[in-house]
Amino acid sequence: MQGIFELISHLIFKGSGIVWGWPEQMPLIVILLVGTGLITTLRLGWIQIRYFRHGLRVIRGEFDDPEHAGDLSHFQALTTALSATVGIGNIAGVATALHYGGPGALFWMWVTAVFGMALKFTECTLAMKYRTVLPDGSAAGGPMYSIEKGLGRHWKPLAVAFAGFTVISSFGSGNAVQSFTVADQFRQDLGVPTWITGLIMASLVAAVILGGIRRIGKVTSKLVPFMAALYIGAGLLVLATKISHLPGIVALIVRSAFEPAAPVGGFAGASFIFMLTWGVKRGLFSNESGQGSAPIAHAAAKTDEPIREGTVAMLGPFIDTLLICSMTGLVILSTGVWQQKQQQRVLLNSQAAVTAYDVGTEVEQNGALDKKRLADGAHRVRAGSCGDLILVRNDGAVEDVRLFLGSGTTGMEDLRPFDGTMIFDPEQKGKLESVRLLDADGEIVEKSLVLEGRALQNGSPLTAWAFQEGLGPIAGGSGHYLVTLAVFLFGLSTAISWSYYGDRAIFYLFGPKWTMPYRIVFCIMNFLGAIYSLELVWAFGDMALGLMTIPNLLSILLLTGVVKGWVRTYVREGKMKPQKMS
Repeated sequence: MQGIFELISHLIFKGSGIVWGWPEQMPLIVILLVGTGLITTLRLGWIQIRYFRHGLRVIRGEFDDPEHAGDLSHFQALTTALSATVGIGNIAGVATALHYGGPGALFWMWVTAVFGMALKFTECTLAMKYRTVLPDGSAAGGPMYSIEKGLGRHWKPLAVAFAGFTVISSFGSGNAVQSFTVADQFRQDLGVPTWITGLIMASLVAAVILGGIRRIGKVTSKLVPFMAALYIGAGLLVLATKISHLPGIVALIVRSAFEPAAPVGGFAGASFIFMLTWGVKRGLFSNESGQGSAPIAHAAAKTDEPIREGTVAMLGPFIDTLLICSMTGLVILSTGVWQQKQQQRVLLNSQAAVTAYDVGTEVEQNGALDKKRLADGAHRVRAGSCGDLILVRNDGAVEDVRLFLGSGTTGMEDLRPFDGTMIFDPEQKGKLESVRLLDADGEIVEKSLVLEGRALQNGSPLTAWAFQEGLGPIAGGSGHYLVTLAVFLFGLSTAISWSYYGDRAIFYLFGPKWTMPYRIVFCIMNFLGAIYSLELVWAFGDMALGLMTIPNLLSILLLTGVVKGWVRTYVREGKMKPQKMS
């Protein structure tokens, strides 16, 4: 069983590396995303600026007509799509981009969002135009329908590929990543075992998604505005206390975008391409522009005007990335925690992602170490000190290391310094979760091993630390709980909406009888995502996300000219003004 898991992990990391890292000089997926966004923006005459106000009028309900086909109002369609995009990417994704790519990565997230607005407009307009209205009045749409109907049936293999990748991505970036981040945050902040959080998350997701898109729309239309307002409000409070630092922070972001600064801690942005890739990758994960997921939700809107729904859709990247992601990034950078180490205690299991190396091993700028020096054999630990090892977490060496033995249900109770010997598995070099423990008398120890020390933070714990520091004087030391709440709400809403995306892809591929089995498997994957490691879960999500993006971007490139003609007709026929209803 262990061998199978190792093989799957290897394939996932390899696949993610190919999708996002080939060729190394300029990854193909980055060229496709930025290039297609730029081409679409220019061909449509900067439509994201010219039609921005019109989109706001549409979501206010000025153009709503209950007689139109579809399942959701314009506002519900936007909130359903936003509940999938305003999620962990806004909290953990931004933190990860800054951790690996440095401040300049945030700039490239902004660029992705600006061009992404044009992409989102185009893909959602196409989805509305080519959707299928089912006999019961519900709608099914998305890039798989746009490709098949817009480009012709001979393009159907590409549509099938997109639908297949959507199903895979719904299990990864839209599901497992969400539950993992919630479980990781609850474990670190509240001490809740990850399997318990996973069980709760999976149960809540099941309670909503088994009711179909109308129930999903009702839940997200209430949940998304609340959670976005709560998070933005807290972010504004932090930035208000750091107002004098903001000009310098913005200057650092812009400067680092073109001249990556010297690496600090886990920051690996010494390479421009490396930093650019992280910004685009996390920008895509955050706002999903060009990915092809949001059109599936927008295709369910009650309207007979594709252009109208396109203007609603393009507001998504603005809200998601230019507002909420910027809030997260500015809070992290202004508090300075992105380059600091925090005292913590972690249970040494696969989720802790702590690796041991022989003393003297050099920690390079991106945390990559000499793999030949991974710890092996027996190592003596005296009163919690392991002086002949360097322990690495989040791409940085842990300082002031002490090892404890723990017991109880979580392994974190009744801690006492470990005094004995650690013996590494020859096939699991450097992995502390698989070591054998012997006490000072050579007897086998069955208790859990716990690490205490100062380490870099990454993901949602980094964001939580930033809010803790920023809201400290205001919230009385409880600012991190706000992030914990936001992670829970964002992760839950994203998983709920992504289940619908996968549901529609399964419907396209196999028909209605397979949708319920898919939903059940989705809930199971939500639980499993909570108990695996950060690197594996994010790699799986990144790989699937990139794969579904490629066929969608190709269809956008081929059909942008058609959309341009529809825009002209929409304006010429006076559709920019609400029509009086009889």
